[in-house]
Amino acid sequence: MTKTSITNNRWQFWIYRGGTFTDIVAKSPDGQIIIHKLLSENPEHYFDAPLQGIREILGISLNQAIPSEQIEVIKMGTTVGTNALLERKGDRTVLVITKGFKDALKIGYQNRPNIFARQIILPEMLYEKVIEVEERYTAKGEEIIPLQTTELIPQLQTAYKEGIRSYAIVLIHSYPYPNHEQKIQEIAQEIGFTQISVSHKVSPLMKIVSRGDTAVVDAYLSPILRRYVNQISSYLTAHYSLFKGGKNQGKSPVKLMFMQSNGGLTDAEKFQGKDSILSGLAGGIVGAVKTSKMAGFHKIISLDMGGTSTDVAHYAGAANQTMEYE
Repeated sequence: MTKTSITNNRWQFWIYRGGTFTDIVAKSPDGQIIIHKLLSENPEHYFDAPLQGIREILGISLNQAIPSEQIEVIKMGTTVGTNALLERKGDRTVLVITKGFKDALKIGYQNRPNIFARQIILPEMLYEKVIEVEERYTAKGEEIIPLQTTELIPQLQTAYKEGIRSYAIVLIHSYPYPNHEQKIQEIAQEIGFTQISVSHKVSPLMKIVSRGDTAVVDAYLSPILRRYVNQISSYLTAHYSLFKGGKNQGKSPVKLMFMQSNGGLTDAEKFQGKDSILSGLAGGIVGAVKTSKMAGFHKIISLDMGGTSTDVAHYAGAANQTMEYE
């Protein structure tokens, strides 16, 4: 692949990193559209598929720095979080929840897809350990049980010593009354937990199960997403610094954005685990809807069959319904 000459503008890259393949659409400074595809995992030849794809499009060898100053934006959808969830490869997580509700997330809402099933198979929990904490607010904000940390602190210290670094806090009625969650968050920060997902911040919803599930997913996946985002950001920043002769440390001219589950883009530093689960799927739906409308179709069913999962979406002119199969 030959390198296109640089004009006054800069390159733009739109990337979908799937579990098996990574697909790249690039727009050169002179407006040329380039489509490229490569394996997402090929450790014998490169350590990261999107970066390698950019190299190949620009015609740069592996031992040359990527000219970050020639790239305007990289917009990426990824199944890194999706696949980590499907394959249960997220970070080890501890859940802290109000005393008496240890099994609340496991019990869930008691939904029964098959009402006459005699054997109920509950979903596998993402958290490794549960710590109950004595505290309680009423639904009207009355503190009827003050936060008790005497037993909580040594249990958190034990979890930290066991190597757990991700931490989800889910307390009853914390969405409007977050004081206890905030205090526990401060304790976790002092101990050294690197990922703390607090339910009233992650998902300020009334129902403890849905709020708790979201907080746990965020704690489980965010470290993986953060490592991946930092890997790309650090690489582009380091290579830009090298290009500038060691100047502009910590800066990069490249705008890096990621597709969220809601179909919108966000800056890399704001990309969270809870927003990554449908990152790749959402991008596919947005593209399918835009393409179908251009062709005059306003009701469609889309099928996205990847190497790890298959995604089916129904668009009827206003709202999307999605399903995912392993």
